[in-house]
Amino acid sequence: MSFVIAVPELMAAVATDLAGIGSTIGAANAAAAGNIGVVLAAGADEVSAAVAAVFGAHAQSYRAVSAQAAVFHDQFVQALAAGAGSYASAEAASAASITSPLLNAINAPFLAATGRPLIGNGANAAAGSGAAGGAGGWLYGNGGAGGSGAVGGAGGAAGLFGNGGAGGAATVGGGAGGAGGAGGLLFGTGGAGGTGASNAKGGAGGAGGVGGLFGTGGPGGAGGLSILAGGTGGAGGAGGAGLLLGTGGTGGAGGSQTAGGAGGVGGAGGNAGILFGSGGAGGAGGFGSGLGAVGGAGGAGGSAGMLSGDGGAGGTGGFGPATGGVGGTGGKAGLFGDGGGGGAGGESFGTGGTGGDGGDGVLIGNGGNGGKGGTGFIPGTGGTGGAGGLLFGLDGLT
Repeated sequence: MSFVIAVPELMAAVATDLAGIGSTIGAANAAAAGNIGVVLAAGADEVSAAVAAVFGAHAQSYRAVSAQAAVFHDQFVQALAAGAGSYASAEAASAASITSPLLNAINAPFLAATGRPLIGNGANAAAGSGAAGGAGGWLYGNGGAGGSGAVGGAGGAAGLFGNGGAGGAATVGGGAGGAGGAGGLLFGTGGAGGTGASNAKGGAGGAGGVGGLFGTGGPGGAGGLSILAGGTGGAGGAGGAGLLLGTGGTGGAGGSQTAGGAGGVGGAGGNAGILFGSGGAGGAGGFGSGLGAVGGAGGAGGSAGMLSGDGGAGGTGGFGPATGGVGGTGGKAGLFGDGGGGGAGGESFGTGGTGGDGGDGVLIGNGGNGGKGGTGFIPGTGGTGGAGGLLFGLDGLT
């Protein structure tokens, strides 16, 4: 008889790590595109031109293979995440049969009255269903993960204590990823937004869930790849906001275009809690491909808490063959804190992207530096530095 041992939490963590690796490789490919996309002839003779043409063809082949590998990587991550959800659902169903009779007795009246237990995690939605994850217990419990599907399901909300469930990944037709569930009302982190699906037009990433009174907003999901000519990469999901004391979530990266079109816009970073906390960083713009294509703009950084905190950094603009994407604007600081730095403009064969403006200080704190203009045949213009605080602080560099 065969046995399989699976740890859903580790599988989900690996899927998250793989998604991060894919984003890093995509960013590295976009950064290197300006150096490998076109090979200039060493001289005006025919031999030099022929050698340059050969290496130029290899460069284009590399970019095509990289695009195919990115699509395969995205599909593999989605399959792994769906597998983790399936194992987790089976584990939860098995655990339900051996739950303490005392806990069952405690939860029974709450389930009967509200359909939600007092203590316990919400159920994960089935893979492929696109259904929302179940809500966690009223007192304690994490929200369940949303199911993958044509449109990703929303993650379930946590109880008073607990973390919001992750939004489901979209898997069909450029659908949008599901929104992350809200963190526990008192303590808890918002759930991560789901990844948008790849298609002619990439699907938008889901928004990160709102954090609790003392909790961090969830990160936005990455936009999906656009894999047909003329399409646009999906927009990254916005990071979730903090509620009272907490950091805003990071915006999701914009989806890239692999067959001729513009890159997707990076998601905005989430705003911090009302009183304290730093804003989330904006997501990077996706890279465009093909003649005349533009890189996606970086997402704006989130604003800090009203009393104290730093503004979030703007996201980097994506690579564009014709024009690099504009860097995101840095977030505004709290009364005590520094403004967020503007995102760098995207690189390009043609005109580099404009850097994002730095965020302003308010009372005591420095303004954020403007983002560097992207490199290109015509270098991009750098962003304007943010203003320093009214009482004390230096203006950001331009």
